[in-house]
Amino acid sequence: MAFELPNDFRCPISLEIMSDPVILQSGHTFDRVSIQRWIDSGNRTCPITKLPLSENPSLIPNHALRSLISNFAHVSPKESRPRTQQEHSQSQSQSQALISTLISRSSTNASRLESLTRLVRLTKRDSSIRRKVTESGAVRAVLDCVDSADGVVRRIVAVLRVGSPDCKAVAATLLTSLAVVEVNKATIGSYPDAITALVSLLREGNDRERKESATALYALCSFPDNRKRVVDCGSVAILVEAADSGLERAVEVLGLLVKCRGGREEMSKVSGFVEVLVNVLRNGSLKGIQYSLFILNCLCCFSREIVDEVKREGVVDLCFSLEDYESEKIRRNATNLVHTLLGVQ
Repeated sequence: MAFELPNDFRCPISLEIMSDPVILQSGHTFDRVSIQRWIDSGNRTCPITKLPLSENPSLIPNHALRSLISNFAHVSPKESRPRTQQEHSQSQSQSQALISTLISRSSTNASRLESLTRLVRLTKRDSSIRRKVTESGAVRAVLDCVDSADGVVRRIVAVLRVGSPDCKAVAATLLTSLAVVEVNKATIGSYPDAITALVSLLREGNDRERKESATALYALCSFPDNRKRVVDCGSVAILVEAADSGLERAVEVLGLLVKCRGGREEMSKVSGFVEVLVNVLRNGSLKGIQYSLFILNCLCCFSREIVDEVKREGVVDLCFSLEDYESEKIRRNATNLVHTLLGVQ
């Protein structure tokens, strides 16, 4: 059985499992070698929060997390089929060429973006490539590009607004790729018009554009500070309409937005939203059902009026039928929603 280590064990900079986790004064944990390289490059802000650091930031060993990672590694099963030597060699050769393009001063922005997109796919499959990316300085090169005034994000946002349909979809996909690196989520989210452009594309685009924009919003909203930004752009009603038209990725985005108070408030104002979620419960995919149950539970905890509406839609009986599903998350979410609806503590 394939196994994946918890994301909390990965350094937000390198995406590699941390061997020496340390806590920065901002409260976030990084692998020592990655954050030290960040500091040695002259940076004096937290890579995640962008808050200023002292001139000589202290790195406090996170002994508890290090122990967890060590114990987890000893008891966790291994992947059933290791990659062959030929597959590994091919990936290494491809990654080296892509990294060279990323860090070369002579590379065009277009070639860098293409290399970044391909490199993201490779790093998801091979941890040794993630290490190579970190050691090569490619992450720093990408961050420099993102942070610069005339950098990648500005160009992508411009394409989102005025590009051709195919280019708009690709631009949204590139933002998703950039957001794979945790520190980029905050940078992209705070960039003027980036989220607004994605929401506009979700409202006005064709099927492919709407799907890619929703996927990018989902990636960005895994960073809590971005949720309010997305809500403030008037996205909730647009996402509900997209979900009603069959775009289940919109339901997943709403499942993140419901975690913030502003998101819950806006959802409670959208007429017919409960009916849309109930329809997903009856006809949606497993993931759509999982998120719909979670959203309904959060809204019912927020509003008595929504509790009454959910009951009128027959959701209690639906939840009882879902408690036999193979998916543990669906069973748990269905049980939690029943408890909320019936007032069981």
